[in-house]
Amino acid sequence: MKYDRIDSKLFIKNRKNFMAQMKPSSLAVFNSNDIYPISADSTMPFQQHRDIFYLSGVDQEESILVLFPDCPKEKHREILFLKETNDHIAVWEGEKLTKEAAFETSGVRTVYWLQDMEKIMFELMSQCDTVYINTNEHYRASVETETREDRYTKWLKEKYPAHSVAKSNPILQRLRSVKDPIELDLVQKACDITEKGFRRLLGFVKPGVWEYEIEAELMHEFLRNRSKGFAYTPIIAAGNNANVLHYVVNNQQCKAGDLILLDVGAEYANYASDMTRTIPVSGKFSKRQKEVYNAVNRVKKEAQKMLVPGMIWADYHVEVGKIMTSELLGLKLLDKADVKNEDKDWPAYKKYFMHGTSHNIGLDTHDYGILTEPMQANMVFTVEPGIYIPEEGFGIRLEDDLVIQKKGEPFNLMGSIPIEVEEIEDIMNS
Repeated sequence: MKYDRIDSKLFIKNRKNFMAQMKPSSLAVFNSNDIYPISADSTMPFQQHRDIFYLSGVDQEESILVLFPDCPKEKHREILFLKETNDHIAVWEGEKLTKEAAFETSGVRTVYWLQDMEKIMFELMSQCDTVYINTNEHYRASVETETREDRYTKWLKEKYPAHSVAKSNPILQRLRSVKDPIELDLVQKACDITEKGFRRLLGFVKPGVWEYEIEAELMHEFLRNRSKGFAYTPIIAAGNNANVLHYVVNNQQCKAGDLILLDVGAEYANYASDMTRTIPVSGKFSKRQKEVYNAVNRVKKEAQKMLVPGMIWADYHVEVGKIMTSELLGLKLLDKADVKNEDKDWPAYKKYFMHGTSHNIGLDTHDYGILTEPMQANMVFTVEPGIYIPEEGFGIRLEDDLVIQKKGEPFNLMGSIPIEVEEIEDIMNS
């Protein structure tokens, strides 16, 4: 891995917190992701399943974590099953985790090779009553591919049909949404790498550059700072492309007078950052562009103040909508009649700001978090208002990542990344 080793005490703590919420006489199983094929002998780059990574730090395919806190054998209360490494694998793929390295990474003392899994699991399943399976219940999930986790769950339920089944996901949703200080440092590292990429762009962008050249500049900076690259598919949207919310082809030329909406973020150690900035191709905003930009920035500043313990996500978005409505009235994009006659299920402001303002971020860009429950300290949220005006040929979105504090306003992990109009213009013209 490109990243520095993470202290295993994070994963030891995460497992302890998870097991504390398991039912008596129960066992939980977590699988790594597959390496997905493209065609012939080509594969996609491996991405570890975030749940097994969160609980073990193991960043390798064909890995299984078993947690059984009430197991009669103490050594079987935490087990890792790993693909056995050998000289052939070392030559062709590079060394995999040894049992010793797996312990150093995870803090799990009992490590077996995968070929022993079925035999060990038979013993363990005879000693427990309930098995926790790991299903994807994220509110944005839409998965058509059968995962390694799915296949394992199917095998387990068919082989041991008399066991009760419980779900790991509700426990993980709550645990993963509140970050440990080590995790906050990792997200901060990802944000710092993103800042380096953005500052590089401010000296690079000019009329005539192509969106994909901007993407390449970012990738260069991310990789040279020990990131695997983008935390999600980057949006480099010049001119009217910014009005396509998930514009990702990044294949158009940037023209003088246009704005470029950059929704980009580096990953670091599987942790994501998520930043949006909107900058002028020519280094200067027009009067109208500046008016809209500053309106979006004011909404962002007011919205982030509301990220405090106890806030409910749905209520927060209602309040942000009120602030955005006021700004759109000031920009003369809405009038009082629009607001008076609005559909309460699709308020007038949605014509120009049609997406949500905030989402959890962490090991996933849209991270775990139960949105019907109150916000808590050490949750990390994005704040990303936008105004999109196709008829004027531009869209503006601004986004930072913020940590909710026990008291007061949240801490901005991207607080040092230029955002004010004057900052952007000064750096681009220096």
